[in-house]
Amino acid sequence: MRRVRPGGTTRGALTSVAAGDTYEEPRDLPRLWHVTLSVAGPGVPLTELRRSLEQLAHDHPFLLTSRYAGDHAEIRYWEEARDLHDAAAVALRLWGEHRLSAGLPPWEIVGLEVIDRETYHQRVAEGYGPPPAAPVGVHPF
Repeated sequence: MRRVRPGGTTRGALTSVAAGDTYEEPRDLPRLWHVTLSVAGPGVPLTELRRSLEQLAHDHPFLLTSRYAGDHAEIRYWEEARDLHDAAAVALRLWGEHRLSAGLPPWEIVGLEVIDRETYHQRVAEGYGPPPAAPVGVHPF
């Protein structure tokens, strides 16, 4: 272990604080973000789409619910990320990165909403915004 001079210097993961200073939690710790991703495109058979969305749910463990019709779908899940930009970047890659492995149709992303946990719970408590994702799973619209 390295010795650190008094005066509050930082090296790597070790931090020294002068006597009497208080420790503050780093501000860039991951937070939970509620993501709603909407995709749409040419119609596909519902049984194939359902199987693909179920595979996506298996591949992406934080997936809460998917709703679908023959030409569009909505996916809702929680993402752990440092900030909104990181959560949105992951969400925008989700469909494309899992398209082949899950057999998803070649649809485009037509909507994205990313909100923090507090905003999500505030909206639900006030009676507007997305209702809690229940029942969890893959369901038709």
